Amino acid sequence: MDPSLASELLTFLCPSARADVKSHAVEYVLGVSGTSEGRRSLCDLPGLLTALFALTSDPLPTVIQDAYHILVNLTSDPCTHRALLDVPTLLPTLTSRLFDPQYVYSDSICSALCNLSREEESCRAVLATLESPGISKILDIMCGPRYNPAATLEYLGPLMCNLTQLSEGRDFLLDRDRCVIQRILSHTHIQGSVVRRGGIVGTLRNCCFNHGNHTWLLGDNVDLLPFLLLPLAGGEEYTDEEMETLPADLQYLPEDKQRESDPDIRKMLIECLQLLCATRDGRRVLKDRGTYLILRSLHSWEKEPSVRRACEKVIEILIGDEPEPGLENLLEVKVPTEVEEKLKHLDEEEEKELQEETAQ
Repeated sequence: MDPSLASELLTFLCPSARADVKSHAVEYVLGVSGTSEGRRSLCDLPGLLTALFALTSDPLPTVIQDAYHILVNLTSDPCTHRALLDVPTLLPTLTSRLFDPQYVYSDSICSALCNLSREEESCRAVLATLESPGISKILDIMCGPRYNPAATLEYLGPLMCNLTQLSEGRDFLLDRDRCVIQRILSHTHIQGSVVRRGGIVGTLRNCCFNHGNHTWLLGDNVDLLPFLLLPLAGGEEYTDEEMETLPADLQYLPEDKQRESDPDIRKMLIECLQLLCATRDGRRVLKDRGTYLILRSLHSWEKEPSVRRACEKVIEILIGDEPEPGLENLLEVKVPTEVEEKLKHLDEEEEKELQEETAQ
């Protein structure tokens, strides 16, 4: 953008500018923020991001809404995150407004924070701003009745998923004294927002990377397995002997029991099971509690190639022999570089084949 034009634009975006001129200027910036090149150019203009964020407090609702739309567009591009984090009031103000039960634009804030928290550096900044009281508040909002009548706040699920990419975020949810993770388990199969449900399942998947917690997650204090299997189960019939191996919540399900409708969520649930299979205790619990039965039925029903393949990988572990001594924890096994490269190549070939199957 031409420097003289940028300077003139800033005068139109100040709070004291004439309302019609300011509205046109914000609409122009909104259009520019719709492209990658435009987003980069906006971040290169000194003072522009601060001016735009100030307009989220403008007297005109249309200006506020456009300013938030610009912010969501900008945060969708990782190349803008560093510049946005340099606006000192950005994160504290957004989190404060998010927790205001009367704030009209909370959904836009939720989307922006979700975008910002996808990348590690900016995610750390979001987590540091929230700290543990903020994470507890997010859980209260997610697990309680409708918090804000003007907002769905469905992107709190993906936000929590992003925060648990970091070990600090996972440690908060896996704190055994807080009993936090238990609060979100039932949301794996509650109908409603696919976005929120997917975020919660993604959060559980991230927590399953902490292999030191597998025994606790699968034990009586959390009992994670039924919450992972129930969304994958249909109304299939099993023999009485088979039924006894299943968790109580999965026994004698009605014939019209519906599986999780979203294939991405089904795949994430299966990936949780695969991660739990990484430890000896995890494999034992999954084998003893009928996981194979649920996955066998799912595999017969599943039409999505990538989900079928994920299912097959877990089945292969469940019916296969136990690893040799010293290799019991699959997440700690050191894979030689040449083998890792070969596996990566095989994964790429498999992904290509799946894409070709989907396209047919």
